[in-house]
Amino acid sequence: MAENIFNKLAAENGLINISVVSAAILDMKGAPADQKAIEILKENGIDVSDHKSTLLTENIVSESDKILVMTHQHKETIAEKYPDAKDKIFLLKSFSISCSEQDDNHFYDIKDPYKLSDFHYRDCFAEIYISIEGLMKYI
Repeated sequence: MAENIFNKLAAENGLINISVVSAAILDMKGAPADQKAIEILKENGIDVSDHKSTLLTENIVSESDKILVMTHQHKETIAEKYPDAKDKIFLLKSFSISCSEQDDNHFYDIKDPYKLSDFHYRDCFAEIYISIEGLMKYI
């Protein structure tokens, strides 16, 4: 969801020279987007019907200026596998305009709604959307 929300907000803010790649830590072998995520995004004017998962690779990591992740666990996993990237990995929710100064705890995690209720998908969408709105101010 994050890549597509970012692309929508970037276009609305005239940020057309930024390239974003969504990549997974686990190899999903080109799987399509989750059906509930497709529906939530479609309700918000974003079409991801042709999305296919991509595995995070050393090439993607090395070419990235910033790597935005959903959870502390993602951050730790990527930093462990790609130690040179440690300083460019950030929690997406840390850019949220709704977050105040907090200790470095799991408050900033955006939980994966996979196989959960529509409420969880909508909540995840909202957290990502608000975080990316904050990111737009950072850019």
